[in-house]
Amino acid sequence: MLRLYRIPHSTNAERVALALAHKGIAAGSVWVDPSDRSEVRKVSGQALVPVLVDGEEVVADSTRILEHLEERYPQRPLYPEDTAPRAEMQVFVDWFNRVWKVPPNAIVGELQKARPNEKRIAAWGAELRGRLDLFERLLEDRGHLLGEDFSAADCVAFPFLKYAALPLADDDDELFHQVLRDYQPLGDAHQRLRSWIHRVDARPRA
Repeated sequence: MLRLYRIPHSTNAERVALALAHKGIAAGSVWVDPSDRSEVRKVSGQALVPVLVDGEEVVADSTRILEHLEERYPQRPLYPEDTAPRAEMQVFVDWFNRVWKVPPNAIVGELQKARPNEKRIAAWGAELRGRLDLFERLLEDRGHLLGEDFSAADCVAFPFLKYAALPLADDDDELFHQVLRDYQPLGDAHQRLRSWIHRVDARPRA
């Protein structure tokens, strides 16, 4: 059986949990204490989760894990087979990781300072709100972010966008998640996005 090293409420680990369940792949969870990453370092040589152990292969980083699962277990695909749509998917995933995630991480860093710069925080918050409109447009006339079918794009984005519509768990005190809740408020113009969040939230996780 595969093993997934994870931390409770981890957005990146949820990406993998959605992908595993979609593909019907069983994986045992190894729950890691956020204050003690020694077991993760021992198995993967680094401290971040998720880490997937698949036989002799150890894969770190949620995006790399999704690609590994697609290559090793192609049933119920998460990436298109055709070259151009697959490239579009990869561009979206890369954009989400390298561009979309910058403002919320920057807000967290600013809020942790003794004297946060409110002007910078407001600008980053405006970026997040503007991207809600982008996701709303992506969902026009289709059920998921890059098409009718659930895909890697949905796995990658949902664990971050869900905080716009879903409450934090009672034991989730992560500042990053509070930022995702507070700085991307859904409005009346985001009904498709709201529906998508609830639709994906109803999906199983490994």
